[in-house]
Amino acid sequence: MALFRHENRQRSDRSRRLYARYELIYTCVDFGAAVAFAIGSVLLFWNSLETVAICFFVVGSLLFAAKPTIRMLRELKLAAMGDDEDLAERYGSG
Repeated sequence: MALFRHENRQRSDRSRRLYARYELIYTCVDFGAAVAFAIGSVLLFWNSLETVAICFFVVGSLLFAAKPTIRMLRELKLAAMGDDEDLAERYGSG
């Protein structure tokens, strides 16, 4: 199983759609993390909002931590899709 190979993303219409879906999710998570950090940073200007700011930083950190998980899940799914197609070719005409 080859991970992080461009060929896996372009193998079929199904793999291209899956790749696009995961990229959209990845971008939304990335944007959410950036917004959480920006809000947390602004809230630190007021001492009374320090706890809320820390919560935004924690949420942003969790979102940043989710990014590699999303990428790995995408690549595992794409690689598995390739195995399905190879399996059909290997054992379909026996």
